[in-house]
Amino acid sequence: MNTTPVRSGRSTAGVWALRLLGAALLLAIAAIHLYLWQDGYKNIDVIGPAFLLQAVTAVGGALLVLIAPRRLLPWAAVLGALFCVGSLGALLVATTVGLFGFVESTAAELWWETLWVEIAGTVVLAALAVLAARRR
Repeated sequence: MNTTPVRSGRSTAGVWALRLLGAALLLAIAAIHLYLWQDGYKNIDVIGPAFLLQAVTAVGGALLVLIAPRRLLPWAAVLGALFCVGSLGALLVATTVGLFGFVESTAAELWWETLWVEIAGTVVLAALAVLAARRR
């Protein structure tokens, strides 16, 4: 009796769709942080370098999600989701109690866009991690 699992084309397409969407959301996080860094956040102690690091790390995460081999994809997706959660957490902390002496406002440029992109990134990359782990 053959016990080799059958891989459906739909499952493979779903994984690739989530890979592409997850990478795009990470790139959106990178673009937002780089834009804001250039727009003046670079002059804020600690926050400025953190925004630049956030942009570079998000680009690296997007590449990792796209090029990770199948056996490592669940880990790459988990790392991406954790990155999004951390970024979201930093945004919420900065907005409520402040972060490194900096207090953000929901009226700030791209605040709401950042919130939704980071939530979407968390959900998409977590779903990718689950789906990729099941396929292993």
